[in-house]
Amino acid sequence: MGKALIIGCGGVASVAIHKCCQNSEVFEEICIASRTKSKCDALKNELEGKTKTKISTAQVDANSVEQLVNLINDFKPDVVLNLALPYQDLTIMDACLATKTHYIDTANYEPENTAKFEYKWQWAYREKFKEAGITALLGSGFDPGVTGVFSAYALKHEFDEINYIDILDCNGGDHGYPFATNFNPEINIREVSAKGSYWEDGHWVETEPMEIKREYNFDGVGMKDMYLLHHEEIESLALNIPGIKRIRFFMTFGQSYLTHLKCLENVGMTSIEPIMYEGKEIVPLQFLKAVLPDPASLGPRTVGKTNIGCIFQGKKDGKEKTYYLYNICDHQECYKEVGSQAISYTTGVPAMIGAMLVMNGTWQKPGVYNIEEFDPDPFMDALNKWGLPWIESHNPVLVD
Repeated sequence: MGKALIIGCGGVASVAIHKCCQNSEVFEEICIASRTKSKCDALKNELEGKTKTKISTAQVDANSVEQLVNLINDFKPDVVLNLALPYQDLTIMDACLATKTHYIDTANYEPENTAKFEYKWQWAYREKFKEAGITALLGSGFDPGVTGVFSAYALKHEFDEINYIDILDCNGGDHGYPFATNFNPEINIREVSAKGSYWEDGHWVETEPMEIKREYNFDGVGMKDMYLLHHEEIESLALNIPGIKRIRFFMTFGQSYLTHLKCLENVGMTSIEPIMYEGKEIVPLQFLKAVLPDPASLGPRTVGKTNIGCIFQGKKDGKEKTYYLYNICDHQECYKEVGSQAISYTTGVPAMIGAMLVMNGTWQKPGVYNIEEFDPDPFMDALNKWGLPWIESHNPVLVD
């Protein structure tokens, strides 16, 4: 079928690459490219002989449009799957434009020097991608990603209009460390220590970090504390789901995590402002990232499950109705299958699916699109096939 260039070789990329190799009818050839080529080579060695997919590797600095363009021209992929850092989205989009190559990512752009992630920078590329005749699919992870597909599916099959969406992200996994982050510590801590916000009646309502707390009893996990955060898919869903009155995003955190985070914040270790240390400039948060356990090392020691999904309230045939779509994923099962924990798995599988649907032409239209702007049905079928089966409830407990 085709060739994919995969940029990045962290936890999520590793899962997506394993999944591409399981799906070798579509991904006949992949090139894994990263700043550290040795990581790409190690993954290639692990997978070769177990897949029909032909694997090559390359060294690339994803901050350099020139290097990216040269690599794309050299490999000639049908799609570029960006699993690098969110800071690098725009350089990779520029390279895709220059070479007229389809683009897929899992997280929206954020400038490195301000913890502000929003879609405006990427949406600014709409006309350019349209003129180039190529597709950019934004946010093909789990949240954003599957949460958008769930929303599009609910609107298509269950509702005439959706008025309220609550996105609930529960990680019931235990890795045994007093404090560690499940994905890139820099991105994770920036997200959690930022102010929260939700969308209501056409505008953003801002909250203090961790100000709004609810308890919820998650299927497969049990009762958990969850906190309202700002999350990027709220911004696109507010535009793309007609009739919406409010969208909120909640994520679960244990008390130990929050206590550690508060202490680290209080002593300045989560700051993104550079400081001078022994004549050298360092960013405290980047230093903290270096001393924390690598998220990729948590796989073998994490037990428990994740439960991520969306609760919808709206109307069908003039009547009020509620509906809940979610997925439960087991950390140990993921580790057995692809050598990673469920947090990377739940993002890596949808990344492969999004790339597959763009590559095989199912989801192709020139321009820049968020995932909920495409027909959800093929993606929903693929989730069941590739390891993230979904569960639905027509009578969910609502979040007050």
